[in-house]
Amino acid sequence: MLLLIAGVVFAGTNKAKAPSEREFWCGVLYKMAKPVLSNMSKGELQKNMQLELSPTWDGRNRKVAYMECFGRLMAGLAPWLSLPDDDTAEGRQRKQLREWALKSYANAVDPNSPDYLLWREEGQTLVDAAYVAESFLRAYDALWMPLDSVTKQRYIKEFTQLRRVDPPYTNWLLFSATVECFLRKAGAHSDTYRIVSALRKVNEWYAGDGWYCDGPDFAFDYYSSYVLHPMYVECLEVFTNGGKNKIWNAPGCTFESAVKRMQRFGMILERFISPEGALPVFGRSITYRTGTLQPLALLSWRGWLPKELPAGQVRSAMTAVIKRMFSDNRNFNKGGFLTLGFNGSQPNISDWYTNNGSLYMASLAFLPLGLSADDPFWTDAPQDWTSKKAWEGKDFPKDHAFYE
Repeated sequence: MLLLIAGVVFAGTNKAKAPSEREFWCGVLYKMAKPVLSNMSKGELQKNMQLELSPTWDGRNRKVAYMECFGRLMAGLAPWLSLPDDDTAEGRQRKQLREWALKSYANAVDPNSPDYLLWREEGQTLVDAAYVAESFLRAYDALWMPLDSVTKQRYIKEFTQLRRVDPPYTNWLLFSATVECFLRKAGAHSDTYRIVSALRKVNEWYAGDGWYCDGPDFAFDYYSSYVLHPMYVECLEVFTNGGKNKIWNAPGCTFESAVKRMQRFGMILERFISPEGALPVFGRSITYRTGTLQPLALLSWRGWLPKELPAGQVRSAMTAVIKRMFSDNRNFNKGGFLTLGFNGSQPNISDWYTNNGSLYMASLAFLPLGLSADDPFWTDAPQDWTSKKAWEGKDFPKDHAFYE
């Protein structure tokens, strides 16, 4: 008897062996990544991707979808691909994905490749170039350093020409900053003003208790998850050398305070997860699915979880959401690509800028796969998460606001 669970096969006679939590995570992420990278590594993503556009699509060049798909996927996949090779089933999957990814990175900037991405048109390109840059920041040695010199120079050229895009007064400022921070890390010329002005403005938009406004006004959505916390922290990390340096003309922008804010937001996210593993559905871009969990994922991967969030508890909570979302196999279209919707095919909830390439933000929940299998995140005993304890009548810690 064979049982297929999120791409992982287990054989048995009477009872099929259930996958471990890590095996389940790996299976879901591999299922998500394989159609993208296996095609793009051959220059066939734009030929074979089963593209879906929002019913209210605004008419921009539909080719933006391919950079959205590739960049967002790689930002979530990068930490896992950074682990060293081994001869386990997971290790073989990881090695295959890395080989495909490196070829895909080269095709993305090769003007002679059918999968050369839409670098020179549309403002949207800045957004997803930032996720490509973020993937390099998250896996610099594994994904940037192995690229050949021609490909590296092509990336630097493409990233640099994105200064043509004047970002709107929103989270987009961080997309410019992320691209420039990567250029800075890679030793290329970077625009300090684009970095510092973005950091200063995001700090001004901090609303308190772990929440950021996305621009001058507050909106109750998950953009603190999708963009604001992770990119603010990672840009600060690059620009201040992990908090060792200060920004003389932006003294309120500190790496330490940014991490503490994200820790508080992570505590709120963990409490959002229902006993059944469901997240509340509110705000725009809800089609990004498990991308809402990115701050918890980043805190876990980087070893920054606060004492209020034990690793076994966070892993259990995140696993519950990932299983609730992906166990029924209804989030992929016939071509194996993510389908428009939150949990299933629900195209009418997509925004005017959404295509199914946009949805690969879902990969951002899987950053903890960048931790080895023997890391405490994976080996600590499972624990009930806060709402599960609360609704089952068990003791749970009371909540409190975070003040700086």
